[in-house]
Amino acid sequence: MMKISESRLDQARELHRRAIVIDTHVDTTQRLADDGWDFTSRHDGGHVDLPRMKEGLMDAMFFAVYAAGPVVKGEGIRAAREQIKNIQAMATKYPDDVVVAITADDVRQAKADGKIAVIIAIEGGYLIEDSLDILNEYRAAGAAYMTLTHSFHTTWADSAGVHTDLEPRHNGLTNFGREVVAEMNRIGMMVDISHVSDKTFWDVLDITNAPPIATHSSCRAVSPHRRNLTDEMMKAIADRDGVVQINFAAGFIDPDYPPIDPAKVKAFFEQGCPAGVQLSDHVTPLSILVDHFDHALKFIGADHVGIGTDFDGIPALPDDMHDCSYLPNLTALLLDKGYSEDELEKVLGNNALRVMDACQSAATIRD
Repeated sequence: MMKISESRLDQARELHRRAIVIDTHVDTTQRLADDGWDFTSRHDGGHVDLPRMKEGLMDAMFFAVYAAGPVVKGEGIRAAREQIKNIQAMATKYPDDVVVAITADDVRQAKADGKIAVIIAIEGGYLIEDSLDILNEYRAAGAAYMTLTHSFHTTWADSAGVHTDLEPRHNGLTNFGREVVAEMNRIGMMVDISHVSDKTFWDVLDITNAPPIATHSSCRAVSPHRRNLTDEMMKAIADRDGVVQINFAAGFIDPDYPPIDPAKVKAFFEQGCPAGVQLSDHVTPLSILVDHFDHALKFIGADHVGIGTDFDGIPALPDDMHDCSYLPNLTALLLDKGYSEDELEKVLGNNALRVMDACQSAATIRD
């Protein structure tokens, strides 16, 4: 357990109050469909709800729309539409607390109004079912980004995998995959390269005309997991004015974290991420998460680093980072490292807002 002084924690909380604090990837969307689960109530299990967001002094989260895949034809679109409706319905039900934000200015206005901004995100390009029209439908519904792959290859892009290495299927992006990226640029939708294979990553960087984003990926130099980014990848994102949003998953950030039986992980999520359940005796210290931020900040600078926790989508977190209410602990430790409040204000949210603005500005209208 890392020692955090109360005075430093007070400074971190005050910084959170002043900044716009954004998490670019949570899987809380899946919980919206659970009977009796209420976003405005505090829960023992899981990582995110409104009371804990307020305790963590967080302002905005990107809610991932996801369906376990591969999916049969029609099921991905059906699941995505239902989840988008669930997000929109939550904001309708709690208009004094929650607003669905589409643009960066919407997020800024929500902060000014004292509301939580929820932004729709599509996790996995297979959910468009090879249709640019469906991609446009999701964007029109408010989706701000799409993660090109998840843990498996799509028909048009190779994935990095999660638990095991995958043999390449397309050697990166297919011609249609390039069309998808071009269309996302055209409609102002951020291109998320978390989860993609290394070759897919470089194909995307070669063709995108808007800043790329890694919404929930950490540093391979600190932990050599396939889901993390190499220094060369991070530099390429920074060179294109994009941002790397650091993932909090113990299994990704901690090189000593042991493999967990996938069946146990599946059961954990099916049970609603119950409080107190530990899938491993191994405890990842918060210092390792700090190491990922420290490495990224030193290597690509404070203009290109942010937060993408993967809350409610991961089975284990570092110690002292048990849910979103603990986020000021990370900020306090980064202040201890010597990072300035101005630098951390960028990390907490301004960098993500900048990329949202830039992608919207780069959008064009089809003739």
